[in-house]
Amino acid sequence: MLSQNPPLPDAPGHEPGDRHSRPDTPADAGADRRRAHKQRVDDNKLAKRLMRETGRAIADFNMIEEGDKVMVCLSGGKDSYSMLDLLLTHQSRAPIKFDIVAVNLDQKQPGFPDHILPEYLKNLGVPYHIETQDTYSVVTRVIPEGKTMCSLCSRMRRGILYRVADELGATKIALGHHRDDILATFFLNLFYGGRMKAMPPKLMSDDGKHIVIRPLAYVMEKDLIAYAALKQFPIIPCNLCGSQENLKRKEVGRMIAEWDKKMPGRSWNVFGALSRVVPTHLMDQNLFDFAGLAVTGTPDAQGDMAFDREDFDNPGLAPDRENGDDDGGQTSAEGGRPHKTIFMTDLRSL
Repeated sequence: MLSQNPPLPDAPGHEPGDRHSRPDTPADAGADRRRAHKQRVDDNKLAKRLMRETGRAIADFNMIEEGDKVMVCLSGGKDSYSMLDLLLTHQSRAPIKFDIVAVNLDQKQPGFPDHILPEYLKNLGVPYHIETQDTYSVVTRVIPEGKTMCSLCSRMRRGILYRVADELGATKIALGHHRDDILATFFLNLFYGGRMKAMPPKLMSDDGKHIVIRPLAYVMEKDLIAYAALKQFPIIPCNLCGSQENLKRKEVGRMIAEWDKKMPGRSWNVFGALSRVVPTHLMDQNLFDFAGLAVTGTPDAQGDMAFDREDFDNPGLAPDRENGDDDGGQTSAEGGRPHKTIFMTDLRSL
């Protein structure tokens, strides 16, 4: 008697009867379950790490206070989606009360899908405002074809967002720049601007009326890529304007990525150095009065070490991202001392 269900043909490239043409065995099913369990564990670690690092940045720089209205600038990219998602979670858990309003600036770039963000925010149930301003036409009229439009575009965008913040009564403006953005800005200033300047986690706006915060300051970009994939955010492409990419920034980004791959801890040590500046051992006369320096007769442990050998065997604070996910602190990837991380839920005791 012929079978009612003839066997399926073997997959292309496989011999008849090999494991790809056979049904899954109990061993295969067990392996699938283990992989699925490991993925769930990894996803949970990622979410916890991002909550911890954003909470630590918020606490370290007092970014959000009782009664704040935080305007979260949403572009439709992975960074701003992640920032909004994490801040909403902090809002639900924090011992302080603060409001969130999401704001998107529709600059009328050709092909911009203007329905995606309103639909996403409406489904999310978060207050939002879409500001429509045709800056694209202005920029393309002023900037010659083939030239980078980013500088003028960003200045116009900044001015509009400041105005919108005033109209909405926002006390803080949250931007989605992350650790890699801060490092890249530092190196761009160092290599091409001849100055030591980065992107601060918190600053006053150039009009003197607003406080700008960057809650993702301690977050690596690769974690945001993974988080966006996990959450399946409806990402909007960032190259709709057709402007040329910042080649210098991409070059610096590749350098940082190479360090993270080959020498874990180096980029974190550079990042940590931004918060451990020693003006007496640099050359900026505006930060230290070298001309007026005189002996005091009092020993100084942090004084001149011109005759000492520098010890770099135990460099700064770089988080141990493999082993530090579930404890209350992070440890240097190259053996540095641990340091405490802070959640927004810890703010009550500060």
